Amino acid sequence: MFKFIKNISLPVLFCFSLSVSANETNVEVNMESILEVGRENQTLSANSQDKIDQTERQTDKIVNEYKVVNKQVEGLKLYNAQKRIQIQAQLDLMDKLDEQLVQVVVMQRQIPPLAEKMLDTLETFINLDTPFRSEERKARVDLVRSSLAKPKVTASEQVRQVLEAYNIEAEYGRKIDTYEDKLADGTVVNILVIGRIGMFYQTKDERTSGRWDNETGTWEELPGSYRKPIRDGIRMAKKLAPTDMLLMPVVKGEA
Repeated sequence: MFKFIKNISLPVLFCFSLSVSANETNVEVNMESILEVGRENQTLSANSQDKIDQTERQTDKIVNEYKVVNKQVEGLKLYNAQKRIQIQAQLDLMDKLDEQLVQVVVMQRQIPPLAEKMLDTLETFINLDTPFRSEERKARVDLVRSSLAKPKVTASEQVRQVLEAYNIEAEYGRKIDTYEDKLADGTVVNILVIGRIGMFYQTKDERTSGRWDNETGTWEELPGSYRKPIRDGIRMAKKLAPTDMLLMPVVKGEA
């Protein structure tokens, strides 16, 4: 009986052993599956983290770009506000320029008759003034008058020419001038003009000297004592001698 049980126990034990081995194999398979799932989950987690990191970087980039754009928008708002101020200032300036333009048009209409009147006054002054360089001064007035009659000459140019003629006449009163001319009898003399104080002459041989009398409109011969002062004045006017004091005869009321 014992032997029978013993003989039977070997197959049973073998079967039990096979069963245990099978269970262990199943356990190993299950563990491997679990580990594989864990590895897959870990991989998925890593991929998810990468996506999260990438999304975060993109979000940071978008936020930074938004901040930059927002600053640009603020700058544009300030720029536009400044431009509006400038545009308004320009519009105000344009209004003022329009008003000035109207005034300029009015002035341009008034300038030609004013320039003509000024030229007439200058011509009258020359005719009443001491007659030094008479032909030259009258020719200058005629030249300016002919220019005023030209339609292509602008109003500003007309004023410039008239004022230039006035300035030349004013300059005569501040300098010593000399030039060669002839007396009524044809005698060639040196003329000495001392501002508008007086006009004198002296013959080429320096023997005869005289002064212009505005009251009589004639030359008046001077005594020999004025020969040297007039000669010195002529030399000063020609830059042949330094400027110095001159003792000259002056009619009361001319100085």
